[in-house]
Parts: sequence; structure tokens; C-alpha cells
Amino acid sequence: MIHKNLEAFPSQFLWGSASSAYQIEGAWDEDGKGPSNWDQFVRIPGKTFKGTTGDMAVDHYHRYKEDIRLMAEMGLKAYRFSVSWARIFPNGKGEVNEKGIQFYSNLIDELIKHRIEPILTIYHWDLPQALQDEYGGWESREIIRDFTNYAVTLYKHFGDRVKYWVSLNEQNIFTNFGYRTALHPPGVKDEKLFHQVNHHANLANASAIKEFRNYVSDGKIGPSFAYSPSYPASAKPEDIIAAENAEELNAHWWMDVYAWGTYPQVAWRYLERKGLAPTIEDGDLELLKEGKPDFMGLNYYQTTTFERNPLDGVSEGKMNTSGKKGSTEDSGVPGLYKTVKNEHLERTNWDWNIDPTGLRIALRRITNRYELPILISENGLGEYDKLEEGDIVNDDYRIDYLRVHLKATQEAISDGVDVIGYCTWSFTDLLSWLNGFQKRYGFVYVNQHEEGEHDLRRIKKKSYHWYKEVIETNGKNL
Repeated sequence: MIHKNLEAFPSQFLWGSASSAYQIEGAWDEDGKGPSNWDQFVRIPGKTFKGTTGDMAVDHYHRYKEDIRLMAEMGLKAYRFSVSWARIFPNGKGEVNEKGIQFYSNLIDELIKHRIEPILTIYHWDLPQALQDEYGGWESREIIRDFTNYAVTLYKHFGDRVKYWVSLNEQNIFTNFGYRTALHPPGVKDEKLFHQVNHHANLANASAIKEFRNYVSDGKIGPSFAYSPSYPASAKPEDIIAAENAEELNAHWWMDVYAWGTYPQVAWRYLERKGLAPTIEDGDLELLKEGKPDFMGLNYYQTTTFERNPLDGVSEGKMNTSGKKGSTEDSGVPGLYKTVKNEHLERTNWDWNIDPTGLRIALRRITNRYELPILISENGLGEYDKLEEGDIVNDDYRIDYLRVHLKATQEAISDGVDVIGYCTWSFTDLLSWLNGFQKRYGFVYVNQHEEGEHDLRRIKKKSYHWYKEVIETNGKNL
């Protein structure tokens, strides 16, 4: 659709930004917080860029008032943050850590004082290590009970003030990287276990959403899914089938369960034949249907292009975690699909495709398939930023990236998509899980690096002032 005139962004549009606890908070062992799986994983040599950890991150735990003041000066309408499970329950369950509750309560109050809508993410990858040690974390069905109890604890303490909730963040990423590629904790490569872990996460998500109805009657909740729409490499039917395979197994496999409580049939039959389908117990499918979300959270960064992959074809390739452009290797699943470079798209230094039209496609596909409102819970550009003399960061490339993605969002709204809001990733610079502090995403530069002592000063980038104007004009001056 080519629109002569684009519809305006809704008057109550949530112009936001986002973060996660492990990537910003620091204070990893302060005020009663227990260790998380990431606190342990980053201590394994070679797992992260130059051995960086989130022990201090960007010290948001001690500087949250300063960070929120900067949000308020920008005019930010919403801020999506995550709660560290191990800060609330140091052992994953049992006794509540009141200092942890108090920190997030203070954070929420500070946001509300500055008229910023808090969007609370219940789980953004940092599992209490105690649960991993006790029963394998997501590998056990016990996680369903403990995650639900953790979620209910948050509902009871914060449901009076927080009306937007994200249940699980990027379940497809933390299960894939934890149990397929071993790039994230617990560092396992086991395809069968991966699918069982993912099923447990689906059940935990549904259980938490079901309980949400009992505690936050006027709130809205949904998962955030990392969706990379699939393109066929050519008009060849075999490439189109490869892209269909990828869409079915990499997207519908999660979002169908979120929205409908059912696994897609073709994907299920494929995994069943392979002996990889998860074990379903009595009551599981009923619970999945009871976890229907109020919206679909969309974390969008790029599209992926696929071609036919023969039965003896390519499997796992190398992922670019170094920032050396061109170092990514194509990967695939023999007999299903293989990734291929899309020559029509520019790429970042981390080889992520820059494709704003893909965001519009993602929004339309989700709307047409699931008929749910959408919160764009993450979208942003990770790049090398240079701090110039006079505390200046000219990140015009980030402005260009966000501008074209916001235009694509407005085009999708004009198409008829119900978009609640748009949260950039991220507000301040933060620790990139595997890439340290070299890969920067924020509107606010944080003077933090891998080596030496740094003062953690907050410095407004050029993009900060640009987004401020976008918010002030409700997107009229993109």
C-alpha cells in the first residue's frame, strides 16, 4: 500500500525506551541480591568481549534518579525496564528480599512522579542461579510454579501502579542461545532439551498471564518476541518453501502458542518425526489456552533471507559477536532452510540487516494472523559511538535508523495496525550481553569501557535531542 497521506500517531502513543536489569543495574551482590545465571556465566573465560561482566554495568542501581531525570528532560512517555528475579528472591523462591522490592518500588514511583509510564518486564534472561543449581532452571517443570510465584509477588507489590507488563522477553532467544548454540547460559547444545525447555517457558508464561487477571484487573500483559520476518532469496518455489519453513519454525512456533495456545501443525509433525517434539502432559494444552495476552510485544531489529538447504547442507554457522563487519557465516537446518545475504540491504558492523520495511511487514503479519494490538518493545541500532571533544556524540546514523523505522511504523498504522507504543533499545548505553560496552545503543552516552577506571558520566548524544523533538511533536517532524 502506498499512502498519499500517512495517519498521525495516536494521541496517547507511548514514546518510550527500554533496558534490562542485568545490562544496566550493576550492584550484582548488594542489598541481599542473589547470583543470577549471568553472574556466573560471564566468569567463564572467553564467553564475553574482553571478559566484561554486569557487576557494575552502568550503575543504574545507584543512579536511577539521574537516569530518570534525563528521561523526563527528554519528555519520554514510557520506560520499559526489567526486574531481576534474584533481587526479589535471592534463591529463586522462599523468602522475599524486601530491599529488592523497595528498589523497584522507588524506581516506579520516580517514573510516575515524572509522568513516565512504567512498563515492567518480569523476565529478561537473568535466572536465579539457585534454581539452575537445584533443578536445572527451565529444564524442569518446577520452574512453572516458581516463576508464577515470582510474577504474583510483583503483581501484588506493583500492580497498583504498573499497568503495562511484559511476561517473558525474547523467549526464542534465551532458549535458542542457552540450549542450541551455547552462547548464553547454561551453555548447552541439546536440540531435544531445547524444545522441552521452550515448552516449560510457554507454560510458565501462560501461568503468569492467567494469574495476572486475578491481581491487576485494569492492566495489560503480553510477551515480547524477537521477530525476524522471513524472506525467500528468490522467486524459486524451493526458496519460498524454505522461507515458509523458517517462518513456521522460527516465528509461528512461539507466537501461535502465545496467541492461541496451540503449536503449528506442520512444525509439530516435523519435530515429531525427528523425535524432537516436547513432552506434553495432561492439562498443558488447556493452560496454554488460558494464557492469551492483551498485546504482542515485538522486538524488531532485522529480517532474514532464506534459500533451499539440501539434506546434506549447511548447519550451524558463526555469529558476529566481534563487531568485525562481514564475519558472520550463513547457517541453516539441513532439509529446511539456509540463510543467505540480502544484497538489497545495508548491514551494521555486527552484520545485522537494516530493513525498516521489514518492521512494517512484521507489524502487518502479526496483526493479520493474531488480531492483537502490538507494543514495539525494542528497536534500535548498536554501533561504535565516538565521544568527541566537548562531550559531543554525533550519532546521525542512529537518528537515520530510528527515523526510517518510525516512518515504517507510521505506514503500518496507516495500513490499519494497532500500535500501542514504540520503545527504543536503549535509553542509556548499557552492557551488550556478549559484546561488552563497545556496542552502544543509547540516547545517552555512558563513560564506561572494558579497561581501566571510568567515571560513568551520562552525556546526551545528538539522537537524544532528536527524539525529544519527535516526542514533542508526536512524530509529526520525523
